[in-house]
Amino acid sequence: MTTLDVPAPDAAAAARDVPVLELVDVHKTYAQGQLEVHALRGVSLRVARGDHLAIMGPSGSGKSTLMHILGCLDVPSSGRYLLAGADVGGLDERELARIRNREIGFVFQQFNLLPTLSAWRNVEMPLLYAGVGRPERRRRALEALDRVGLGDRVDHRPGELSGGQQQRVSVARALVTEPALVLADEPTGNLDSASTEDVLGLFDELHAGGRTVVVITHEREVAQRAARVVHIRDGRLTEETAP
Repeated sequence: MTTLDVPAPDAAAAARDVPVLELVDVHKTYAQGQLEVHALRGVSLRVARGDHLAIMGPSGSGKSTLMHILGCLDVPSSGRYLLAGADVGGLDERELARIRNREIGFVFQQFNLLPTLSAWRNVEMPLLYAGVGRPERRRRALEALDRVGLGDRVDHRPGELSGGQQQRVSVARALVTEPALVLADEPTGNLDSASTEDVLGLFDELHAGGRTVVVITHEREVAQRAARVVHIRDGRLTEETAP
């Protein structure tokens, strides 16, 4: 068990004051031969519970590196990353895998759905890895699909769904473990304009319902749907101010 476990009801009030994520002076350096590439340069960021944040930047800005660190897919070279108050740097690979499966809901540009499985079986996969029994997995998967408006498509395979519907399935999969954080990496990159609006509307609904959502994008129209926007360039963050 780690400090990322859901707090008991009598601790809930205190837990609300803890940011869902906090980066403190994070640097990330890669070695390329004899050269050092500084992908992140002193990034500090706090995301409160229920926040809807967009991180916007062009290719080569460091946003992919930042996404990998936020998703516990990589670790900083220096600095600290705290997720729901727990210092990720102090966790071993087994605990990191648990966090990726239960505490972070991922939504990717590529939907990453298994083509031979129905929508509900795709959604249940994180629960399967967590050891949840089949009846409970099915109940929670159907509930998650209903939340994203696909209650009538639960037995459809990905090839029988539109691009926007497939992305809704991936959002349902991200929500099924009730994670602390929904992390979306270019979630509309493969969608047409109508499907993009559909998925962005879903993120708006999640935010309105109190869910913490972080979207990483290079598209301004996507970023502007968030409550906060930060820009990354040359490995440094700047926050967008209201006009």
